[in-house]
Amino acid sequence: MNVANLQLEGLLMAIAAINHLLVQKGVLTIEELDAALQAAEASENRSNELPPSHREAIAFPIRLLQLANRCQPETELPAFSALTRMVGQMK
Repeated sequence: MNVANLQLEGLLMAIAAINHLLVQKGVLTIEELDAALQAAEASENRSNELPPSHREAIAFPIRLLQLANRCQPETELPAFSALTRMVGQMK
């Protein structure tokens, strides 16, 4: 596996953990985080000039964070591999 992929995996899981903590602490709600992630996915302004596979690649990290966000704040985050499977099943 490419080292850059491992770095992105670590970064995504760190962001998911921070988001999880923000919800646990009551700083943000799950709904607020979800709205922000939906806005991020919708704001991709190059989407018309990219092939569908590239658009899916751009959306992947956002969708992974959305799924992680939907986990109950009292529970542990699923592993990266479990989250990636769930993203794949969203199609």
